[in-house]
Amino acid sequence: MTPEDQEETQPLLRPPGGSAPRGRRVFLAAFAAALGPLSFGFALGYSSPAIPSLRRAAPPAPHLDEDAASWFGAIVTLGAAAGGVLGGWLLDRAGRKLSLVLCALPFVAGFAVITAAQNLWMLLGGRLLTGLACGIASLVAPVYISEIAYPEVRGLLGSCVQLMVVTGILLAYLAGWVLEWRWLAVLGCVPPSFMLLLMCFMPETPRFLLSQHKRQEAMAAMQFLWGYAQGWEEPPLGAQHQDFHMAQLRRPGVYKPFIIGISLMAFQQLSGVNAVMFYAETIFEEAKFKDSSLASVVVGVIQVLFTATAALIMDRAGRRLLLTLSGVVMVFSTSAFGAYFKLTEGGPSNSSHVDLPALVSMEPADTNVGLAWLAVGSMCLFIAGGAQALRCLLAGLCLLHLRCPFHSGLCP
Repeated sequence: MTPEDQEETQPLLRPPGGSAPRGRRVFLAAFAAALGPLSFGFALGYSSPAIPSLRRAAPPAPHLDEDAASWFGAIVTLGAAAGGVLGGWLLDRAGRKLSLVLCALPFVAGFAVITAAQNLWMLLGGRLLTGLACGIASLVAPVYISEIAYPEVRGLLGSCVQLMVVTGILLAYLAGWVLEWRWLAVLGCVPPSFMLLLMCFMPETPRFLLSQHKRQEAMAAMQFLWGYAQGWEEPPLGAQHQDFHMAQLRRPGVYKPFIIGISLMAFQQLSGVNAVMFYAETIFEEAKFKDSSLASVVVGVIQVLFTATAALIMDRAGRRLLLTLSGVVMVFSTSAFGAYFKLTEGGPSNSSHVDLPALVSMEPADTNVGLAWLAVGSMCLFIAGGAQALRCLLAGLCLLHLRCPFHSGLCP
């Protein structure tokens, strides 16, 4: 493909003479869309503090045994898988804006059902609805943000999507420290409600409007978002739709990066990072920490910090180096965490608890548990490696122009 052809297939419009847009409403629109990934992260992190809270709840509140707790955390993935398929269908038929508006509804409905839950089935139904919304939001929000952003801020706004996901997880952990499961579900309704309200005042993306041959609406959207519309060039209509055909997989330049991208995404998911996010507090309870909520918050903070760090250093350090380093860190940390459980298995320390009064003070309550620090330390390393791996992986896939049809969006 020649440079001229590449320039023609750019997904966004270009100003004449290279002039930079001056509008700032694009940041408001991006923030409104990013509330979807924030809600997505909150839904992922919700089960971690909610499961211990439900186990402590007195009747008539529903009670979770081990099997029910496993389903409560994992069923969100089934909803997200369906949401990923539904989001892909909505994206090109209902449009980017309407898809985001629609995904706010199952978010609110799901948390509302959890809030009113009187039995296990209502809890699972609510989690399934929030999972459906997660799948839609994880697919639609990045597309909306990339198509409304002008080149000077496209990278910045694009990096905010993953950062908002991990911020939502951290928000769930922090709120779960002080709120029981019902009030935590009420809080979960707030971000999608704000997204629904704000998106009603935001325009559709210019690219989608042009694909629907609505040039006047596209110009109005550009004027709203960027503060300038006159003289903008419309890309050739033939370049607006680049459909993927299975026959293209016969080309080495297509199937090799496609297989690499799919494999990396699969292995990243199989690393267990989602399980850690879903059951962080339960894991630390099993590791015999008295204040497992605080340990979960530490993990959430580490994830946010290293996601932001990966975004800042990725272009300088390179995707391949960071992915390799992240893999090594994750192998080492999970091995250390497994070693901790093995060393404390069946010993007298199995009935002891470890207090976490402060982030830097992790002294064991029992001297027999001398390796108690290993649990939090190894988990923090695992999360740090996973955050960097995911951030680099998503950026690499974007550079390869890959769109995985099997990705459900469950990437914390």
